Amino acid sequence: MLDDRAKLLMKALVERYIADGQPVGSRTLSRASGLELSPATIRNVMSDLEELGLIVSPHTSAGRIPTARGYRLFVDTMLTVHKGQFATQRLAPDQPQKVISNAAHLLSSLSQFVGVVLAPRRSSVFRHIEFLRLSERRLLVIIVSPDGDVQNRVIFTELDYSQPQLIEAANYLNSHYVGMAIEQVREHLQNEVESLRSEIATLMQAAVSINSEAIDEAQDDVVISGERNLLALSDFSSDMGQLRRAFELFEQKAQLMRLLDVAGQAEGVRIFIGGESQVVPFEDLSIVSAPYEVDGQIVGTLGVIGPTRMAYDRMIQIVDITSKLVSNALSHHK
Repeated sequence: MLDDRAKLLMKALVERYIADGQPVGSRTLSRASGLELSPATIRNVMSDLEELGLIVSPHTSAGRIPTARGYRLFVDTMLTVHKGQFATQRLAPDQPQKVISNAAHLLSSLSQFVGVVLAPRRSSVFRHIEFLRLSERRLLVIIVSPDGDVQNRVIFTELDYSQPQLIEAANYLNSHYVGMAIEQVREHLQNEVESLRSEIATLMQAAVSINSEAIDEAQDDVVISGERNLLALSDFSSDMGQLRRAFELFEQKAQLMRLLDVAGQAEGVRIFIGGESQVVPFEDLSIVSAPYEVDGQIVGTLGVIGPTRMAYDRMIQIVDITSKLVSNALSHHK
């Protein structure tokens, strides 16, 4: 446990490093903390903080900078977020994809870092389904969601179905399962499979499976804005290796999705600091994220990705405000 003096010096060190981007020396820390301590005393405290793994001394400087563990201590126990005023544009109710795109741009422009939004999870409920025979053992499945979104998928079957059989299967699904989630449909079909003709049951189960796949694929939408902002940051501009790793993250959207999925598993703003765990396996990047809702139901996640040396209090406000704007815009659009 740190005593009050060590906490105050640690807080001052992190804040000074975030502001200046330069390793913090004893003399600077003495002025920043407002404590009347001798340089020797401050050096002793700094040495203790270094032994705890909270700060580290770069080889090129006598000063210290925070580690991932130090940043974590700072944001968890020392960070004070004051209500600020941001000249945010209102996100008007619109088509979800446009709201998401505007939100990513808003996050980027306010933070001057990278704005990311994981698009809303699509409903697994269907309104209508049709099968169309294209050729032998090759079918087109047309699935219409309650909001009118149409998914067209070509599937290959072990059996060759006639068009009357396809119509029979579609009629059964449309008359018995419209308005149900796909998971419920699958469960009902498993219970009813013995009472249905085997070829029809197989066809309907195939339709349920490809609908689930279509929904899963629809989750892959990650909207990113402001990647080029990283080029202007001294944290990255001096190290092309760091910059390359950052851009690889944005190109590998599957990994970015996993990060946002983890971030969306809890309410409120969350901070993930690079290097502290495998959640963010990039030492130089941190993510400040929050889920957003439609009519009180969490449907996606958004956030800001930037250097570990970021003004976390400001990023928390930006992300929190934007999540509320997105929630309102999507809920009012319905």
